[in-house]
This record gives sequence, C-alpha cells and structure tokens, in this order.
Amino acid sequence: MTTPLKTDGEQEQRRPGRPSMDGVAALKLLSAARKNEIVVLSESTRQDWPPLSTRPDLDIAVTGSMSKASSFGLGVALARPDIRVWVLDTDGALLMNLGSLVTIGSARPANLLHVVYDNEAYDTTGGQPTPGAGVIDFRKLALDSGYPRGFRFDQIDDMEAGLPQVLNGEGPTLLLLKNASRGRRPGGMTAGRNTIQAFYEIKKHLAAQA
Repeated sequence: MTTPLKTDGEQEQRRPGRPSMDGVAALKLLSAARKNEIVVLSESTRQDWPPLSTRPDLDIAVTGSMSKASSFGLGVALARPDIRVWVLDTDGALLMNLGSLVTIGSARPANLLHVVYDNEAYDTTGGQPTPGAGVIDFRKLALDSGYPRGFRFDQIDDMEAGLPQVLNGEGPTLLLLKNASRGRRPGGMTAGRNTIQAFYEIKKHLAAQA
C-alpha cells in the first residue's frame, strides 16, 4: 500500500508502525535532481549525503551545533535569494529547534527547501526513539508555522513521482521523508569538509559569481 502525495492543508491518515522507506534511496533521488543548490547537512544526513553528492563543493555540514541547520540554511537563503538552498535536516535535530519553523514561515524565503529526514530515532546514538515518535508531524507543523507548501513521502515510488512538484514550486517548502532507522552508525560522525572550511569556500565561490 502506498501513501498518496500530501500537500497543503490536506487531511492524512497516520501510517501504523515505524517508517520503512530507504532514506539513502530518497537522498539519491534528491541528488539526481540537484543542480546548483547549496545543501546544508545535519546529523544523519552528514553521513548519508556526501557519498551521493554531485556538488560537494556546495555542501555545508553543520557540526558542533545540533539543531541549527535550519537556522543556518535560513540565513544563507536570505543572504542570497538568487541561489536555491536545501536544508537536509533530521527529526532529532529539528525537535531541538522547532522555533526555526516559525522564523522561516515568517521570513518566507522563496528559495528554501527544508527537508526533514525523519526516522523517528536518534541513529547517531543507537536508534533510540525520538520524543513524539509516531505522533509529531513536521509537515503539519511547518504549514501551521507559515510555510506555504508541505509534502510527505512514506514510499520511494511516491517520492519519485511527486518530487518534480516539490522542487518546481516556490518556497519555503517542507519536505518530510519518513525513512527507516538504520540504528547506531559505525565510524565517524561527519564526512567531508568541516563547517568553517565549507562556509568560507562556498562564500568565495558565490562572491565570484555575484
């Protein structure tokens, strides 16, 4: 059974049980659709996105400040409204900064896509359930906070069919990906450049294009 595309203000039925979508497969779809967007990474996406990235020179992994990827991405989007910005957030991190939804909804940056990689667990510490797992709906929270558009995907086929609609509209847009927990992650917490190095290199890159 697949879940139809959920858009602005629609009523939806909660799926029973834990999410089952392959999160890496979902990120592969985003990577294939990427052009020249700046991508801001948080927690689990810092590990899963770098091997898939087609533009690692435009990726910023936010480290040492869990939950601030959404705020960081908002700042970049407001500073450079001519550049599209994707925030690849996680449920555990966003729970620590829910106020950013209201700030983003009020600022309404048209160039911002806010992706929430929601596996209802803290994978970086062993897969423990997050508070509100199976109850909280980040898409609805975003719409209530002023985001003009919100989407949710529980199955990869639905995401593949609906992604063009997500990417072609004006933001800020919340894209909720209900993917399966992978449990504790082996190895390091972050792949690629550190946050400061990435920030200054991307800043230099954008200045050259201004």
